[in-house]
Amino acid sequence: MVGPAGKGRYGVDAPGWLIGLGGSVVLPLVAVAAGAPRWLLRIPAVTAAPAGLFLHASVRGKFLVWEELLDGLRLRGDEQVLDLGCGRGAVLTAVARRVPGGRVTGVDLWRSVDQSGNRAGTTLANAGRERVADRIDLVTADMRRLPFEDDRFDLVVSSMALHNITDARGRGEAVREAYRVLRPGGRLLVVDILHTGQYRDLLLAAGARDVTCADVGHRMWWSGPWVPTRWVRAEKPGRPDASERPEPSTETGGPA
Repeated sequence: MVGPAGKGRYGVDAPGWLIGLGGSVVLPLVAVAAGAPRWLLRIPAVTAAPAGLFLHASVRGKFLVWEELLDGLRLRGDEQVLDLGCGRGAVLTAVARRVPGGRVTGVDLWRSVDQSGNRAGTTLANAGRERVADRIDLVTADMRRLPFEDDRFDLVVSSMALHNITDARGRGEAVREAYRVLRPGGRLLVVDILHTGQYRDLLLAAGARDVTCADVGHRMWWSGPWVPTRWVRAEKPGRPDASERPEPSTETGGPA
């Protein structure tokens, strides 16, 4: 799928789930055509809306949400940024457009089960289409064991990635690693389904300040309001001039 900018091709999230939702629409129609009871035609009417919301969140909604979130951060333009679970680069390239004097590092294990066509080569191709390849690095690594020194990045972001770590201990390791590589005064912004309360509690326990968690709204409903998306934002204290950074925007959908 092509992003709203009309350049990068970013695929769909969790293609297996989308296929399942789509199948729940199509299969009853096929069954009735083959002679099954006509009451099965009620099923597509019920499942079409969740499938549509899922697809919208994947190919449009998440782009709109992240544009607002990144605008709200008011980046200077020279930051060193880390994107955890960068996938095909939707957030990676959006950040890179905002840091012409900085650099963005994307980390992923490149699993297509998490995102269709998830390969490092695809991400690099998207960076080229978005004309930001000169400021992007890709690293194949596990979020639970990042190959970076302490206090390296001004900003750490992650979109729909941490929940793919299935155990709470592993997610905790990933959050603590993200906080470890963050510079004093640096900021962290995670957008995810599930477990966002855990991320918030881990960051508070690590000593983060201004830890905030909120719902991003209907644009990232993965089939309906029963699968919402939330953002978690935090700052690592310690840099003397950290208080001089502008506060993120409080507009709907952005960090407050």
